[in-house]
Order: sequence, then C-alpha cells, then structure tokens
Amino acid sequence: MLYHLYETQRALMAPFSEFASASAKLYDHPLSPFAHLPMSQRFSAGFDLLHRLAKEYEKPPFDITTVKVGPGIEVAVQEQVAIQKPFCRLLRFKRFTDDPTALALMKRQPTVLVVAPLSGHHSTLLRDTVKSLLHDHKVYITDWTDARMVPVEDGPFHLDDYVDYVREFLRHIGPKVHVISVCQPTVPVLAAVSLQATAGDVLPQTMTMMGGPIDARRSPTQVNDLAVQRSHSWFENNVIYRVPQNYPGAGRRVYPGFLQHTGFVAMNPDRHASSHYDYFLDLIRGDEDSADAHRKFYDEYNAVLDMPAEYYLDTIKTVFQDFALMNGTWKVHGKPVRPQDITGTALLTIEGELDDISGSGQTKAAHDLCSGIPAERSLHMDVEGAGHYGIFSGRRWREKVYPQVREFIARFHQGDSDTPEPAPAPARKAAAKKAVAKKAARRR
Repeated sequence: MLYHLYETQRALMAPFSEFASASAKLYDHPLSPFAHLPMSQRFSAGFDLLHRLAKEYEKPPFDITTVKVGPGIEVAVQEQVAIQKPFCRLLRFKRFTDDPTALALMKRQPTVLVVAPLSGHHSTLLRDTVKSLLHDHKVYITDWTDARMVPVEDGPFHLDDYVDYVREFLRHIGPKVHVISVCQPTVPVLAAVSLQATAGDVLPQTMTMMGGPIDARRSPTQVNDLAVQRSHSWFENNVIYRVPQNYPGAGRRVYPGFLQHTGFVAMNPDRHASSHYDYFLDLIRGDEDSADAHRKFYDEYNAVLDMPAEYYLDTIKTVFQDFALMNGTWKVHGKPVRPQDITGTALLTIEGELDDISGSGQTKAAHDLCSGIPAERSLHMDVEGAGHYGIFSGRRWREKVYPQVREFIARFHQGDSDTPEPAPAPARKAAAKKAVAKKAARRR
C-alpha cells in the first residue's frame, strides 16, 4: 500500500514541479518582463529549488563519449551491451580511433570488469570510476536493472543469482580480466572468485575491493547497527512492497528505491539541507558553475532503483546478520564458499578514513579470508580524508586512489603469452577422480 501511496503522491506533484520549473524561467529569462522586477532572482531561485525537490529523477546516462589515452590522444567511446540478462546488462565501453599509436597501446592495455553495487543507486554512480579507468584499460561494468522494470515472469533474483551473474561475466570476458568491486559487491565477487578457484576455473588476475562489508562486525556503522538490531522478519514486513500496476514489474516484491533514498538522506539530513540552501544562494548570486555542480550531483544521488526483495533479504541475513562469509558457513547453490582456495590472484583492498557506510577494517578483512594469496600479492590502502564516495569518485579518487589502482593492475597483469593460473590442488584431484570414473564407466 505504501508504494501505491507514493506513486499517487508522485503523480500529484508532477504538475506542481512543472509549474515551478516554468515559473523559475519566467523570473529569470532576459526577455521576460518579470525578470526585471525587484527580487526576481530570488523568486526564480526559489521556484527552481522547489522544482528540483518535487521532480522525479530518472537514471542519468554515463555520457562518456571521448577519453584520452597514451600521450594525450583523444579517442571515441561507445557503450555496447556485451550480455543482456533479466536483472543486469554487462556493458562494454569500446574505444575507437584511427591513430596507429593509440591502437597499439589500447591493444596491450589490461581488461577490467567493474562490478557496480546493486544497493539503491544506478551503476552510473561509478561514472568517474569508469572514465578514469578508460585512460589505461579496456572497461566493462555491470549495469543493474531497476527491479520494477523486470516482469514477474522472469522469476526471482537471489544473492546466489548475483554470484552466478558475476561468474558468467568473468568467463565471458576471459582469463586476463582484472575485477574491481565497489561497496556491496565485494562480498558476492569474493564468493564468485572463491567458487571459481574451488572448481579449478581460470581466475581474474587481480581483485580490487573498495569500501565493502566483507566483515560487517568491524567498526559497525549505522547501516550495520540497523541490520543487527532488527530481525529478518522485520525487514520483510516493513520495507518490502509490491510494484504498482503502472510498471512492467507489476506485482514483483521489491525494496523500493524511494525508501532507500529516504534512508540515504536520513543518515546526513543537515548536510543535505545545507547543500540545498547553498544551491539557492548560488542561483541568487548567479554562480552557475557551483549551481551546475549541485545539479549534477543530485541528479545522480536522487536517481534510485528498486531492489529485488529476495536479493535484499538474502544480503541482510547472509552478510549483516549471520556473517556467513567470515564464519565459513556460506553456501551458494549448496557449494561452500572457500576464499582460502584463491592462490594466484592478487588482492588490493581500499578503505576511506571517514567512510560512514563500510567502517574501518570491514574490507581489509578479505586478507584474512584469502589466506592462500601470498603476502607480496596482498595489499591494502587507507585513503585519508575520504568518505564512502570519495574512494571511487571525485578528486581523491582521481588523484590518490586511481594511480594506486592503475599501478596495482599493471604490476600483476600478465600478457597473452603468459599461461593462466593452474587449478588449486583440491580441484585438480577432484577433476582427476571424475576422469577415472568416466573411463571406468566406458569400460563397463
């Protein structure tokens, strides 16, 4: 019922939002007589702010059309859908150029799979991450679908399915891939790579894990406390609703995006109120650069998606209540998740000093689990002064974090002439036993 009430409110607010937008232009356009009245700039700024508070925010585009590679050579960038799944698209940012120097350089550059979080915001939140990586890498990213747009006929989506998607994407890209997971996907990505290792499949050459809840017991944040203080049934009864009839996913059980957005804002209400007031003042002063920066940030921040209920509830229980990964009790489709089976992959964990979503030490815990990775291939980075978003977006990401990530990938990247990591001993023994059994069966 709450979702339906929200949709009704949204429909009622739409005309008011458009009226506020038109009024803002009426008091600001140089050809309008109202623009020359006293206080016109304040009226325009006020209506503009009201418009932005009342409008609906749709998923913004990545809008990455060009990027510079090598010695400042600008190349074109095109988004391509490599794999289309019901709940996710695997996007490739294909670079094009006629410059032979740039072509030769791009051919040698490592391939990176960026696993974006399925936790409220769209994958475009990692636009800055992708754009930086494109200077020196071939880049793929997981583009998660808003659950309200997925018909019920396509079935449910569990945390196990998330792990399956990651494994499929890794296989599709190939053995020379480097995987980067940001926030929530650090857990399913570690599970996917662990299952690959146990099965003897080819592994990614490196794993970079940024600000994720590998061990949510360390330095618990408000997010962790809420998950521990409330029962699993409380989440199912209080935050899960069915999608209304005006969407393709009508009837699907979801954790609605508008509820998630409310939670985001509630974590720092004073900061958001101050930001909107500063935007109002910037419009009055005519500081268009600052106002535009505000618009770009909130166009992204306010665009949210619905999460499948099964996936959300699985994550709450597995990651934040049972701590199944750390306790060694997590099974995906009945198969145990064993990070200790990972041996040849290099691991880099990154944490922000001021991260209020994934506390200090939560991501670093991956090193304890991946005991099979040698110390010289296991690195950690603390980013001073960075909050959660600062480790993958903005100035600190571009100036402090990305150079370290680029160096880490380059250090452990193996060219096409190198052979992939062999399967771990347990997997080789299991494969040998299967081969013997098949031969015995053929004899019979």
